[in-house]
Amino acid sequence: MKICQILLSIGLEVLTHSIKSHLLYMAYSFTHYLGLHHAKKSEASGFCYVNDCVLAILELLKVHQRVLYIDIDVLTHSFTHSFIHLLTHSLTQIHHGDGVEEAFYTTNRVMTASFHKFGEYFPGTGDVKDKGYQKGDGYSINCPLHEGMDDDSFKSIFRPIISKIMEKFQPGAVVLQCGADSLSGDRLGCFNLSLRGHADCVSFVKSFNVPLLVLGGGGYTLRNVPRCWAYETSVLLDTQIKDAIPANDYIEYFAPDYKLHLPVSNMENLNNSKYLDDVKSQLLRILDGVEIAPSVQLHTGQAGTTQIPGSLHVGVSKSAKEEEAMSVDAHPDKRYDESGGRAEHKSEMYDIKNRMDVA
Repeated sequence: MKICQILLSIGLEVLTHSIKSHLLYMAYSFTHYLGLHHAKKSEASGFCYVNDCVLAILELLKVHQRVLYIDIDVLTHSFTHSFIHLLTHSLTQIHHGDGVEEAFYTTNRVMTASFHKFGEYFPGTGDVKDKGYQKGDGYSINCPLHEGMDDDSFKSIFRPIISKIMEKFQPGAVVLQCGADSLSGDRLGCFNLSLRGHADCVSFVKSFNVPLLVLGGGGYTLRNVPRCWAYETSVLLDTQIKDAIPANDYIEYFAPDYKLHLPVSNMENLNNSKYLDDVKSQLLRILDGVEIAPSVQLHTGQAGTTQIPGSLHVGVSKSAKEEEAMSVDAHPDKRYDESGGRAEHKSEMYDIKNRMDVA
């Protein structure tokens, strides 16, 4: 647990610094030790003790009106590692990102989109009909998939769904969870994605030029996890890297070929075109009912106040004399109540002469 606290504090410190220094608008951040998307507010779940994804999104909401979370982890709930490529959260694991979805299920400020294995598979949630509640109705997008998902099939459903989300939701930042258990050959996962197919999700989200935070996540074939995140880091940085893995202290983990990219298996893809088209149609219909770029009421910081004080009476014309009377510059020692009248607090400060006269 102490390790989780240390890593989480480091990740949030980096994120907070990036936000304050405006690096989040032009840089990436990747913390492979985080990305714990299964943890709940009151319990641990799915190898996750604390949900750093949720905490990161809460930090982003201090700056952005709307944040999108995308999860491509095969398992719906999994740890997400944080890679700061500017605020995009997309789940790319095979597991459903249940912990994150649950945290924001009733709000329209965060949209969650999860592409995962559904059925008799942990955590067992993430049906296409699970779409949010109350204000969050339509802001939880779940794409349930079957075993054997390959690059072409995944691309055929990921791109149109994410495009529609970006069009309707218009997030100020995106969090992308890149769990590696959706890769071919994973010990727990059951998808059949190549490194290039997995990284295509990262490249596509990056193409929208929205602040993006990229996280790690699941991945249970040890030698393939670093392959995945090394390659996707190169994609984020627009840097070509060689397929041959250079000599290092851990080179024997990548025997016998010592290559970055590996061939996919010949497992059967149980996602036929009819099923994918049906799921895509259902999700697009849900998104059609979502308000375009839902607005968020901004507050001045004081309870009961908004960005537009009630005393301004927007849309109601006033005479020049009334305008002058309402002017703060004309009456610097006066305050205005919500009805438009001038409210004066008992402790209002006056000039020294007046205070001496009162004394």
